[in-house]
Amino acid sequence: MPNLRKLLFPFSLIYHGVTEVRNQLYDAGILKSTRYDIPIIAVGNLNMGGTGKSPMIEYLIEILEKDHIVACLSRGYKRESEGFQLVEISDSVAKSGDEPLQFKNKFPETFVAVDANRREGIEELKKYSPDLILLDDAFQHRKVQAGLYILLTAFGDLYTDDFVLPTGNMRESSKGAERAQIIIVTKCPDDLSSSEMSRIRKKLKPSLDQSVFFSSIKYAGKIISTKEELALNDIEASDFVLVTGIAKPKPLIEFLGSKNIELEHFKFPDHHNFTEKEISKLKEASKILTTEKDYMRLKDKLPLEKLYYLPIEVEFLDHGKADFDKKIMAYLNEKEV
Repeated sequence: MPNLRKLLFPFSLIYHGVTEVRNQLYDAGILKSTRYDIPIIAVGNLNMGGTGKSPMIEYLIEILEKDHIVACLSRGYKRESEGFQLVEISDSVAKSGDEPLQFKNKFPETFVAVDANRREGIEELKKYSPDLILLDDAFQHRKVQAGLYILLTAFGDLYTDDFVLPTGNMRESSKGAERAQIIIVTKCPDDLSSSEMSRIRKKLKPSLDQSVFFSSIKYAGKIISTKEELALNDIEASDFVLVTGIAKPKPLIEFLGSKNIELEHFKFPDHHNFTEKEISKLKEASKILTTEKDYMRLKDKLPLEKLYYLPIEVEFLDHGKADFDKKIMAYLNEKEV
């Protein structure tokens, strides 16, 4: 950890104490946590950002929407609107937030909504009679008691190796992992060995009631614009610049490097709101490659013919997909009985 953050250790002890007391009050029922009859699956993490929540939400929608009416609730981080908003494909990022708009564009039949107040958001979504609700980034939202908690932790950045804010990047201590029924180690190398998986499982120390899975990010073999699709092998590096506004762009850069694609990189903070000056600079580029999330924030500001994104999806390792899907379906079947 940087020396400056180490100096903040006393504040981390205070933060740790406050979050521990809060969790104990919820666990004891002193602070109210609302339960619902409708199945609710919460996806979240203990670390700040960069664990792959959006691809996991999309994976869940994909496996569930064939046989269920799915709703998804996010807070709509950095949106300019307030209160409950049902997301429409034609919405702006300012109204809905980048990730909710991405979900709606990819899955038009899913009810996607934003509301910082999860209780009110759930009540509003229930009016549309969904079969289940997915809560995006809601692991610490204790005012709602989800039926199933999926906790994500990134390979190489496990919550067991971190510390609470501000010394580390944890929203709460690793004890919070006890609330999860499913723990997924995300962003793993495709060739992660069984011995390394076993080592990580021992490090996470799951209870007998917890299941641990391993997943990687699978990048598409093509990039997409509104007018065409280009195979990665056909990319002329001299024509493109890379623009990212995500928490951890390193895996994307490494993937492109493995394809011998090295681009000038304009790196911005996660969920960055691009300024007019920045947009003016980007317009000078011949073509721009970006992430799906950043595409949502840039598509109304840059000429669409020069803007491309690289799709990604979750891929389970060690034949974990079938077991993971079964656990999700078992939870839904249990709630429907």
